Amino acid sequence: MIHLIRHGETPGNARRFLQFPGTPLSERGLEQARRLGERLACEEVNRILSSDYARAAATAGQIAAATGAPIEYEPLLRERHFGALRGTPYHELQVNPFAPDYTPPDGESWAIFHARVDRAWERILEAAAGGPLVVVTHGLVGLSLARRRLTLPANQASELTGLANTSLTSVETTPPFRVTRLNCTAHLEDTAAPPGAPA
Repeated sequence: MIHLIRHGETPGNARRFLQFPGTPLSERGLEQARRLGERLACEEVNRILSSDYARAAATAGQIAAATGAPIEYEPLLRERHFGALRGTPYHELQVNPFAPDYTPPDGESWAIFHARVDRAWERILEAAAGGPLVVVTHGLVGLSLARRRLTLPANQASELTGLANTSLTSVETTPPFRVTRLNCTAHLEDTAAPPGAPA
C-alpha cells in the first residue's frame, strides 16, 4: 500500500501566500502531523519518502517518530516552483498562478511540473516494491497524481478540488492504482482548521 500525505499546516497556508521551501509548520501543523503519526503507527509502514522542503520534512519526522520507519528525501516530490511569486499573498497577485496556461516568472510551467511529478511517481512505485510506503508531499503534487495517475472512487473523482493538510490517501501498488481512502482527515476530527492553500 502507498499512503500519500499532504504536509501539515503552515503559516503560509493559514495566511494564504505562495510559500518558500523553508516555510515551517505552524503549531497547528505540528499537532496535525503528530496525530497523523499516531494514526499511521497502527498500520504497517516500512519506509517514508518525503519532499525535502521544510514543511514536508517536519511532517515526515513526526511520522517517523511514531512508526520507527526511516525517511528518505526526494526532491522530485517538491511543490510546484512558483518562482518570483513566492512570498506573495494571494490577495496581492495580479494573475491566477493556477491558470492552465500561466507560467510564473522563474518558475515551473504546468507541463514541466507534471513531467516532474511523473518521475516522482516512478520513484514512488520503485520504493513501494519494498513494502508499505508513506509519501509526504504537497497539495499540487497530490492533486497531479490523483487526477492523472490514480483511479479515484467514482463518486469522488469529480469532487476533488484540493487536499487537506495531513490528509491521508491510500493507493494500491498495482495498476490501475485504485484509491481505497481519499483525502481522509479522521485523525483531525476535533481540531477544525480553515482550508489551506494548495502549496
